[in-house]
Formats: sequence, C-alpha cells, structure tokens
Amino acid sequence: MESLHLNNTKDHERDTKLLDDEQGCMKISCFFCTMNDPDPSLRKVKIIRCFKEMPSRNDDELIFALSSLWNIAMTKPDDPEFPSLGIFECMAKLIHRAVGDKKWLLRDQNIYIPYYAAHIIGSYTMSKVRFVDKAIKSGAVSALLELLRGRITWVEQRVAVRALGHIASHDRTFKDIAVHESEIIELVMEIASTCLDEVYQKFIDQKESNRLKYHCNLLTRGLDGLEIENGKAEEWASQLQCWSLYLLNCFACREKSLSLICRKEFLRKLCRMWGGLTNPTSPAGIGLIRTLCNTRTGRQSIADLHEVVETLGNISRSSDDWQEMAIDCLFLLLKDPETRYKVIDIAVLFLVDLVELRGNTGARHKVGEIITQTLLLDYHKVRYGGLRLKSINAEKALEEIWDLKVDRKKREKLMSDEEIRKRKLSVTQMKKEGNLHFLSGEIEKAVMKYSEALDLCPLKMRKERVVLHSNRAQCHLLLKNPDLAISDTTRALCLSSATSPHGKSLWKRSQAYDMKGLGKESLMDSLLFVKGRVKSKKAKLARIPYYAAHNLLFTDEPTIVEEPLVEKQWRRRKLQSDGRSEKSISFTAGLSQSVNRVRDRDVIKSCASQIHEVVDRRILSTNTNR
Repeated sequence: MESLHLNNTKDHERDTKLLDDEQGCMKISCFFCTMNDPDPSLRKVKIIRCFKEMPSRNDDELIFALSSLWNIAMTKPDDPEFPSLGIFECMAKLIHRAVGDKKWLLRDQNIYIPYYAAHIIGSYTMSKVRFVDKAIKSGAVSALLELLRGRITWVEQRVAVRALGHIASHDRTFKDIAVHESEIIELVMEIASTCLDEVYQKFIDQKESNRLKYHCNLLTRGLDGLEIENGKAEEWASQLQCWSLYLLNCFACREKSLSLICRKEFLRKLCRMWGGLTNPTSPAGIGLIRTLCNTRTGRQSIADLHEVVETLGNISRSSDDWQEMAIDCLFLLLKDPETRYKVIDIAVLFLVDLVELRGNTGARHKVGEIITQTLLLDYHKVRYGGLRLKSINAEKALEEIWDLKVDRKKREKLMSDEEIRKRKLSVTQMKKEGNLHFLSGEIEKAVMKYSEALDLCPLKMRKERVVLHSNRAQCHLLLKNPDLAISDTTRALCLSSATSPHGKSLWKRSQAYDMKGLGKESLMDSLLFVKGRVKSKKAKLARIPYYAAHNLLFTDEPTIVEEPLVEKQWRRRKLQSDGRSEKSISFTAGLSQSVNRVRDRDVIKSCASQIHEVVDRRILSTNTNR
C-alpha cells in the first residue's frame, strides 16, 4: 500500500522531540510522549486515555497522532496492541464527527482525519478476524458507511470500500455487513460504474489551481508535479473500482443479492472493467463474472447478454492475465444444459481457435483438450441427430474441430513414413509459393497457398504450422480482415510454447485488435511482445516492429524499430524504380515514422515519454469505454 505523509509531519516530530529533550512535554495526553513511555503498564493506560480523548480534541497534534497511527497500522497490521486498547472506537467516532461537523472538518488540517481513520480500520481488519470482531462492536461499519455514501469525497470512499471489503471477506463477520446488504450493493455498484469518470471530472480534468489541496498532498506525498498527481489519481481510481468489485464478490460468492448484481445494465459495464496495469493482481470485472457463473442465477443472466459472452471470448483469445478465468466462465456456461445453447453459437467461434492451446503446468497443460471435449460434448446430435444451431458459422466451427481433433488424427496415424515425408516436401513448396505471391502483392493467392499448406501439413509439424498461420494472418491484415487475422494469430500462439509465445503473431494480433477498436486486448499483446523482445538473448539488437513501437514502448534498451510492412514494400519498389540503393533514403525518427534497421537510443528515449502518457490515458479510457 502507498505510504502517505503530510508535508510538515517530520518538522513537527523534530520540534516535539527537541521540546521534550529540553524541558519535557507538559501535555498529559501527548500521544508521542505516551508512545515513548518506558513503563509498559503506564503506557497501556495512557494509550487507552489517548484513544478516548482523541475524538473530542481540537488541537493541531491530532492529525500528527493519526499520521503516526496510520504508519504503525500499515507496517504492523497484525499487532494486537492498539486494536485491544480501543483504536476502532476512536477511529469510528472521528469519522462520525468529521461527517457531522463540517466546520470542525475544515479547520486546520482536520480534513485529513477521515481518510487516515478509515485507512487504519482497513489495515487492522485485513487478516485477523478477532480484530474485525472488535471493529464491528466498536461501530466501525456505520462510520465506514457514512464515507461510502459519498458524504465527503471519492478519496474517502476508496479507503471505506477497502475496509468494508476486508470485513466482508471473513465468514464469521459477514453477517454484520449483510445487515446493510441492499444499501451496500447499490452504493458499490454505482461507485464501480462511475468512479473512473468521477475522478477524471473532479480531479484530472480540473486545472491545478482548482484541485483540492489535500487530495494533491495525499496523492503525491508532498512531491510536486502534475504528472505525479495525475498518475496517482488514475491508480487510486482503478483501485477504487477493483476494491468495489471485490466487495461485490464477497456477496456474490455467498449468493447474496444476485438479482441486484445481475442487472443487465451493470453486467454490460462489468465485462469492460479491468484492473489496468496498476492492479495486476486484481481480476476486477472478470473475477466477479466468474463468481456469478458459478451460480444458476448468474449463468442465466450472463447467457442472455451476447455482448458479455463476446467479451469473454475476446479475453480468452488475448494475452490478458485472466485469460484462463475467461475460459472458465465459458466452460461453466457451456456445461450447464440451461445455458449451453444460448451461448454456444457465440462461444464456439472464439474457442475453435484454442483447441490446441497448452497451459504451463498441471491440469492446465491440456486446456485445449478440455475445450475440445466441452465443445464436442453433444456434437453427434448436430452431425447425425438433426440438431441445428442458430448459426451456420457455429456448425462449421464444430465441424472443423471434429475434423482437426478426431478425423485428421486418425488419418495421420494410418499414414506411412513415406507419405508423411512427401507431405512435408509439398508443404515447404506451397509455403514458398505463398511467399512469392505475397511479395508480388497477390495477397488473395497467398492466402489460398497458405491454406492449402495448412490442410496438408501434418499436425506434428507444430513449428511449420505456426509460421503458416502467422503468414496467413499478415495477409488478412493487409486485406483489412481483423477477425480472420485474430483467428490465425491465436492458433499460431496456441501451437507455440506457452513460456515463449511466437512474437510476430503477438504483434500482428495486437494490430488486428486495434483495427477492431479493442484497445485493452491490443495493449496486452503489445506488452507481452515488447517484454519478450527485450528479454531475448539478442536484447541489445531487439527489433521492435513499427506498430508495436507506436502502440507501446517501455524500454530504454537500444532497439531496431522496423517500418510497417506496407511502407517497407512501397519504399523498396520506389528505390528500384529510381535505380537507387536502400541506404540512400532517410526517414524522420519519431512515432509516426521510424528509422529502418538503425540502432538509435535517442529515438527510443524520445518516444518513451510520449508513449508512457498515451498508455496511461489508454488504461483509464479503456475502463471508461471512452
């Protein structure tokens, strides 16, 4: 968790220490003197008295005491000392006073008090259920609800929803949160749906002079800089959304308020919520959807929304960290007889590309086989029993899976070694012919040759099939057919190693997703592609394609930036017609045009700052669907 400090906390502590050293503190209830008391028994009595007196105090020392308590709670959340001496009741009373007495709240630095108080409650209730019991008995829930209702600002809502999520996560204390079930669900759904826009409108879009000063101080920890403020505000907005979804998940996993959570308008928004790059451990919207898919009500609600199923399909064919979770959701929908035929027409069009997917370890190593079994569960009814799906394309996809995973395997097992050898030679020749058509600009003919080669290529020739799928995907990109490009690149990635995915297919799929307007999926592929290039054995001469450099760049390593294929071909033909060599043309370095095959650290550095800003904006704008 972030470490926040008021600007003058250190000065105050230094002055207090000097005063104590010289003449001794004269305040009976001084918190800092109490903490330094060498007598444990006397120290305990004084701490109890401090906690009782804090909510009614009006001196400047209160905020410094809270700041110190906040630091202790963050570093020692399992220490039982303060929870046993009345800190929860003290923090709850401070929050109630802040909400009920605006004049007191705006005096001096009291505006910081509700934030620190709620944060302290949240820190001590993370893991110890006995601390949670004490917090509930001390009235912490009612105080946190006041902040959750938006009685102050979104900054206080963020720490309130964090603390309530911790309390709700424990089975023993969930009932105390469930008392306010309807109100909490309504509030948190609204926060999750609107918090990103609210932070943009009320903070990021505001002029620096119009921003609340205490927000800036909390966000930047006293450091100056508009960029730091904006970056931290975006991170906090994303956390507010993720923690809100986590609290909703606490209710959903206990099958509480499913009728509220499964509202169509919320589910449509939910499928687009993700934790962004700042919250890599949060499954965000996809996590809540999977929880809902484990319930009958949730499955039926999601199955009725085709756009949600399509989103799950897109995530299942992406480099998203939660790809497997999206596949799980589709499994749950397909295995339920009540929802199978509501979603199979959509789901099969995505999962058909994943039937050869291999996971990293364990049961996930054969995830492609599980997908195949799930999709072909009752294919005999479609093939022989007269069962018809709503979509002809879905039936064709099932037929393709059957041919690839059943019929073709049987045929190849019966082939002689000589026949396999002849096929390999034919595939190599067809690929060469396809390459020649491609270089000649005959893209449709190249697609036909690559398709013929794939139909003939033995299934065991995985590397050759990776190249053929990737080459055909490039053709689809040039023909402006992103759907087919995504299909081919996904198949190439499934055939490649899970630990070292095929780089060219990653950045081609990133381009295809960008053509479809799927910014998040495009971004995740670009991230994984650049990460793979930078970590490769030849990192010092890593060649980053033009599109990936334009889309994302997070490295200062010397890099070769390639031009887009179309520009490269055009330049080559232009040079040939002019009778000049390739080295005699120069291009402007930058985002829109990049030097071909030239190591240029300055280009990378000049692009990096611009791309950092673009990516930061894209993360939040993708969440808000702007």
